[in-house]
Amino acid sequence: MVLASGSFPLACFSCIRIIMTNQEKTVFKKSRGRPAGVKYAGTIPARFEIESMKSLDTWAKKHKVSRSEAIRRLVEIGLKQKKGAS
Repeated sequence: MVLASGSFPLACFSCIRIIMTNQEKTVFKKSRGRPAGVKYAGTIPARFEIESMKSLDTWAKKHKVSRSEAIRRLVEIGLKQKKGAS
């Protein structure tokens, strides 16, 4: 309904303001990189001879661990033996 003056009647507009409650946001920020867990000091690149790699892979397969874990364990074993010898 339009009045002769071209304006809308006041009854068409409601003065009641509907206040909506704030919704909690459930968006989780994805973290990048490795998942939290064992904290290592850093990465040390190393080169091995072919025979050493074969021996390392054999040891890792025998103990059912990855190559990286095999290197970590063998270094620990070597350090423990060195402490016992000195």
